[in-house]
Amino acid sequence: MNKKMFVLSLAGVAVTALAIAAPSALAYKGDPSVQGPNYTAERHEAMTKTFANKDYSAWKNLMAGKGRVTQVVTQENFAKFSEAHNLAAAGKMTEANAIRTELGLGLQNGSGRGQGMGMGRNR
Repeated sequence: MNKKMFVLSLAGVAVTALAIAAPSALAYKGDPSVQGPNYTAERHEAMTKTFANKDYSAWKNLMAGKGRVTQVVTQENFAKFSEAHNLAAAGKMTEANAIRTELGLGLQNGSGRGQGMGMGRNR
């Protein structure tokens, strides 16, 4: 019985640790007030310029194919994505999130097109 209680307690501690760590690891996505794990002042300045100039090619090079956003954002919808970024930077998160949802970018709550891929569907 003691072994069973120990295993259950250990599992409870692991679940609690994951529940605490997961939101902080995902916090920077879509929130311009939180710096992501790859943040540098130089990259931030370069990204800011891409959004100001609506320069899809420069943004694509800076992103280097990293993240789901590079699969969703295209040259055709980059101006809209830039608008969402600028709105978020101005603190207008409701408007920015509406554009992100329209583009199909998930907002940490499972919304957005393409969520659930791999759940019995072929990619």
